[in-house]
Amino acid sequence: MGSLGDEVAQAIAARLNYRVVSREIINQAALRAGTPEMALATIDELGLLGIQPSVKARRAYQLAVESVMKELADEGDVVIIGRAGQVILRNHPHVLHVKVISPAALRAERIARLYNISLEAAKAQIEASDRNRKNYLKKYYHARWDDPELYDLIINTDRLEPEQAACLICQALTHCIQRTPYAIHRQALKEEL
Repeated sequence: MGSLGDEVAQAIAARLNYRVVSREIINQAALRAGTPEMALATIDELGLLGIQPSVKARRAYQLAVESVMKELADEGDVVIIGRAGQVILRNHPHVLHVKVISPAALRAERIARLYNISLEAAKAQIEASDRNRKNYLKKYYHARWDDPELYDLIINTDRLEPEQAACLICQALTHCIQRTPYAIHRQALKEEL
């Protein structure tokens, strides 16, 4: 939240004529698993709705997310945003994992400006979002969201515009593959300073 990861993903997709997939994964997985409450619980990053799906529903949803994500990566020509792709697709041969970061203070400024809210409210949203992402990876995949080994490339948008970051990522992608359909997984995380 606030790292400009979505904007970077859109810029990559525009350059490569790829499609961007994010929340669609949530919906497809919830439909496959027959757990619509999971879609709401997952979208509610800040935990405001207080939805608590059963363990069975969570497991069915998790398996469906993994299935949908692997299918998308196999199809290629896609930028996948979030949903633990850095772990789910960790060993997929045609995925470039990108972590988009920026300092917490800058992220808060961006969110405050974007939603016209106070800096304190923006900081609280970022902290809640980060905590939920961290807990999701830890709970379901026993992984640390700040583990640099989960990523091939880490981009700091502190001094880079989304288009500049996309250019670097596309260059890395060009050097990584030879005419192979590729998926790009982008996970926006906070800078640990």
